[in-house]
Amino acid sequence: MNVKQRTIKAPVSVSGTGLHTGQSVTLTFNPAPENHGYKFRRIDLEGSPVIDADCDNVTDTSRGTTITQNGASVSTIEHVLAALVGLEIDNVLIDMDAQETPIMDGSSIQFVDAIKDTGFIEQDADREYYHIPYNIHYSEPDRKVEMVAMPLDDDYRFTCMVDYNSQVLGSQHASISTIGEFNKEIASCRTFCFLHELEMLLQHNLIKGGDLNNAIVVVDKDVDEEELAHLARVFNRKDIKVAPQGILNNIELRHQNEPARHKLLDMIGDLALVGVPLKGHIMAARPGHAANVAFAKKIKSLIKKERSRKHIKIYDPNAKPVYDTVDIMKILPHRQPMLMIDKILDLTKSHVVGLKNVTMNEDIFHGHFPDMPLFPGVLQIEAMAQTGGILVLNTVPDPQNYITLFLKIENARFKAPVVPGDTIIFHCNLIAPIRRGIAQMKGIGMVGEKMVVEAELMAQIVKKTKTEEA
Repeated sequence: MNVKQRTIKAPVSVSGTGLHTGQSVTLTFNPAPENHGYKFRRIDLEGSPVIDADCDNVTDTSRGTTITQNGASVSTIEHVLAALVGLEIDNVLIDMDAQETPIMDGSSIQFVDAIKDTGFIEQDADREYYHIPYNIHYSEPDRKVEMVAMPLDDDYRFTCMVDYNSQVLGSQHASISTIGEFNKEIASCRTFCFLHELEMLLQHNLIKGGDLNNAIVVVDKDVDEEELAHLARVFNRKDIKVAPQGILNNIELRHQNEPARHKLLDMIGDLALVGVPLKGHIMAARPGHAANVAFAKKIKSLIKKERSRKHIKIYDPNAKPVYDTVDIMKILPHRQPMLMIDKILDLTKSHVVGLKNVTMNEDIFHGHFPDMPLFPGVLQIEAMAQTGGILVLNTVPDPQNYITLFLKIENARFKAPVVPGDTIIFHCNLIAPIRRGIAQMKGIGMVGEKMVVEAELMAQIVKKTKTEEA
C-alpha cells in the first residue's frame, strides 16, 4: 500500500539559545507543498536565503552539522531533522532568525512535542522511499568507525554502538526496530560531553549558550572541590557534585544508555540529509557527525545513479533500425572481425544508440575463454566507440572519406559480465559540442535493464588521406 506524504497543519515556533553561538533564536516550522522536502530559511538575512537540507551542502561537522547555500548557513541542525524524521514528516520549511538552532534541553523532544501539538496534513503525492538494495559499507579505520546499511523492506531500523574507552561510559548500545519507536525511546535523549571537553570548550569560549540543563557531563577524571566550585560559578549553580553514575549531578539520566541513544538520534538527523526517506537497517559503531555525513553522501550517490538509469530509454532490438549493418559499413571503415555494431537504433545531433549482438560464433571466444566465454571489456569499449563514431561522422557530408581516432578513455567501468546470447545496446551522448572535429561523449552499455559498461570517450575525425600520409 502506498504511503502519502505529509506536512504540518499550521506554523509552530520554538525559541531558545544556540549552544555554541549563545544567540537567542526563534525557529518556526511551516507547512510546505508536496515534494518540497526539508529546507531552512534565514529570515534575519537580506533576501531570506533558503538552504536545502542536503548532505552536499554540509560545510562543517566539528561541533554539530552545518549546511551552507546561497551565501547563508544554519548550524546544529541534527536534532531538528531527527525530530522531523521521527514524526515521519516529508515537507516543511523552517524559518530561523539566527544561524544556530536552539539547543533546548539537548535533545529533540521539545521539537517533537511542539510539532505534534499543531498536527499533520496528509498530502496527495505518494512518499517515495529509497529501499537499501544491498549492504552499503563505510569505515574510518583510524577512528574505528564502521557503518553499514542493509536491506530491510518494511521499516527504518537503527543499531548504534559507542565506545569511548571510558570507565564511566564503557561500551554502550542502543537500537530501535522501527522509526515509530523514535518519539518514545530516542527523542528525549540529550547530548553529552566529557568533563575535559567541557573545560576546553569553556577555555575557548565555544559554548556561549551552554547550560548544565542541556547536556550530560561525564566525569572521566579525578576532580577536586576547587574545580567543581569553579564550574558552579561559571554555570551560576550553588554547588556541583559528581553523582554515583560518574556524571555531574546537574541532571538525572533518562536512560541508562542515554549517550548511546543520543548518538543514534544524531545519526537519524544527519542521515536525513540524504534527501529521501529510507527503508533499511542502519548499523553503526562509533559514529560521529563527519562519518554520518560521509555515509549520507555515499547513499545519496547510489540513489542518484539509480535514478539516472531509470531515465535511460529501453529500445526494442527488433524495431526498424536507423542504419542496418550494410548502412553502417558505408560509414565506418571497420570490417570483420573488427566491426562491432550491428544496428543503429536512434540518431540525433547529440546522441546515438547502437546495438551489438554477441554470438558464440565470434573468433574471440576461441581464447576468451574456452570454458567460460566472456565478451572482453576492451571490445565493449570498442563497440561503444564505434557507436559514437557514427554520431561524429554524421556531422560531415562525406563520412566515407573520414576516420575516427581515439584520443582518450576515462572513467571506464565494467559492471557485469557479457556472454554469448547477450544483446548490448550502447547509448552515447555528447558531453560538449563537437569542436574542430573533436567529440567528447559519455557512453553506457545496457543488457536489458542492466548497465554492463560505462566510459567517457574523446575522439577526433580526420580525413583518410591524412592518416595515409602520416
